[in-house]
Amino acid sequence: MHIMAQAGTVSAMSKAKSHHWWRDVAGIALIAAFGAAGYWLFPDNLALLTRIVAVALLVLSIDLVVGYCGVATLGQAALFGAGAYAAGIACVNGVTEPMTLIAIGAVAGAAAGLLMGGIMLRAHGLAQLVLSIAIVQLFHEAANKASAYTGGSDGLAGLMVSPLFGVFEFDLWGRTAYLMGLTLLLLVFIALKFVVASPFGMLCRGIKQDPVRIRAMGSFVFPVLLKMFVISGAVAGAGGALAAISTQVVGLDSVSFELSANALVMLVLGGLGTLYGALIGTVIFMGFEHMVSAINPFHWMTMVGALLIAVVLAAPGGLSSLVERISASRGGKS
Repeated sequence: MHIMAQAGTVSAMSKAKSHHWWRDVAGIALIAAFGAAGYWLFPDNLALLTRIVAVALLVLSIDLVVGYCGVATLGQAALFGAGAYAAGIACVNGVTEPMTLIAIGAVAGAAAGLLMGGIMLRAHGLAQLVLSIAIVQLFHEAANKASAYTGGSDGLAGLMVSPLFGVFEFDLWGRTAYLMGLTLLLLVFIALKFVVASPFGMLCRGIKQDPVRIRAMGSFVFPVLLKMFVISGAVAGAGGALAAISTQVVGLDSVSFELSANALVMLVLGGLGTLYGALIGTVIFMGFEHMVSAINPFHWMTMVGALLIAVVLAAPGGLSSLVERISASRGGKS
């Protein structure tokens, strides 16, 4: 009987894993479908859609740190800006191949994540939040003062990027930039799905829930969280490099506290600790912001605030949790 019970448990676990795998495949296919629909339905707004993709990478990077590790941060724009400025400076100095610039941005973001994590993880709770704000403000001021390299308040403008793979040029309509960004987002999302489902990702979730127990089990918390900060920095840096390539301009707004705060709001709006919530929150927030600012350029922030209040009250776990509840209720009825 004991053997039969074990066999039943293993069978149930395998079915759950199979269902989870198919759900992820369907989710990735849905992301690709929505991305392709955006390309065909909004050909005059591809620059905005590319910006949404770049910011989505930033919000994904925050989800890794906040949603999976439980580390409070409002300074993630420092990593995004590091990638943007690294790609911009490299482009000005003759490195114009787009994929190389993305790689440079990712490396710069990872290095900034290593520095930021090494400082922030020395503290806990509210002190971490204060440190993250201080770090992004220091990055902002450093970018402003190093005008010989960053352009200061004027920024780096006129970045001339070579055609992608030597064939696809970056035109005024932003078609190449958007398709490159969408492909990058899908590849990063798939890679992160493997990361969070790995034993390393499980350990990060364990640290978020009970770091004392994880230490008692013999695991070192600091190196694990620092590694996740580096991964998070690479993702944010790639998003910053994409923004630099698509707009051909890098300004101080790429490393601003406002960008960090908005990105965290997008994550809370979509839902923490799912990765899907980061994408949902980014699209909803930036799409709604774009529409209401065009309708009422004077009071659009009031409308955005009302949306956020309504979502938080209706779905405290974010829009992704609301979607899961609706799908679960339909599944129960069927």
